[in-house]
Amino acid sequence: MAIYELRTYTLYTGKMTEAVKLYQTYGWPALSKHPDRLIGYFTGDVGALNKIVHLWKFEDDADRRAFWKGVYDDPDFMVFAGKFRPLIMTQDNQLMLNAPWGPTP
Repeated sequence: MAIYELRTYTLYTGKMTEAVKLYQTYGWPALSKHPDRLIGYFTGDVGALNKIVHLWKFEDDADRRAFWKGVYDDPDFMVFAGKFRPLIMTQDNQLMLNAPWGPTP
């Protein structure tokens, strides 16, 4: 059964522009080298202006753990993480299952 991981990063006020540049320069180039598990990245338009939300789909928990291990073992990603982490005020991760109705991503 597929599992979904919803990650929400709340940035310090005024740090979104810097975060976007870091993702474009370091984060996405590093992440794109790994298996394609990303459904999408999103930023707030109204209200939650300092949030980055991303949704990932994995085959199961073993797939999820193997994916993140590969990412965290990647020196290019860790360069990004070292620059990005100081911009994060809070991080919230949720593991979810598909509801038994409606569309499946």
